[in-house]
Amino acid sequence: MTNIFDDEGRNYAVTVIEIAPCVISQIKTNENDGYEAVQLASFDKREASTAKAQRGHFDAADSGSKKYICEFKGFELDELELGDEIKIEDVFETGSNVDVVGVSKGKGFTGVIKRHNFHGVGDATHGQYDRQRHGGSIGQASDPSRVFKGVGMPGRSGNERTKIKNLTIAKIFDKSNLMMVTGAVPGPNGGMVEIYNR
Repeated sequence: MTNIFDDEGRNYAVTVIEIAPCVISQIKTNENDGYEAVQLASFDKREASTAKAQRGHFDAADSGSKKYICEFKGFELDELELGDEIKIEDVFETGSNVDVVGVSKGKGFTGVIKRHNFHGVGDATHGQYDRQRHGGSIGQASDPSRVFKGVGMPGRSGNERTKIKNLTIAKIFDKSNLMMVTGAVPGPNGGMVEIYNR
């Protein structure tokens, strides 16, 4: 992340996202696939590192091997052809709002305080020993004699598909394929995200 100033002198935190030109690697239609979508591929990859089946898929679009493939709906299919290149300025414009989807950072195995915002016992007196950060009792007695689903317990936290809604595009740099959006996006530095117009 970094920050920029707007025309009125206000300072905004922004995230810089690289959006490489995407190639249409497949066009899905109701007749063939049962739904309409456009499959986009981006970021070049060595052909030697590409599986043979994928190589044939990319050769059909004459796009060269790519690292990432993703499907998007909402395109006008009549205007598109296999192998067409879609650039950042074709889809996004400064000032519009977008949703950003990515996989959040993994935090490993965490306790209930970090995972579910429990407060713990808080009071270290009254015979409490090493229980301040524990979750406490989770079940009932003879009725219903089980633990209900959804009870907050320790476990793996993070590393989930996450959507951040309604971020504003602050700036677009066409020549360098970079875009700045206000606020934070899910995932680590260098991670992959999907961006959807609202």
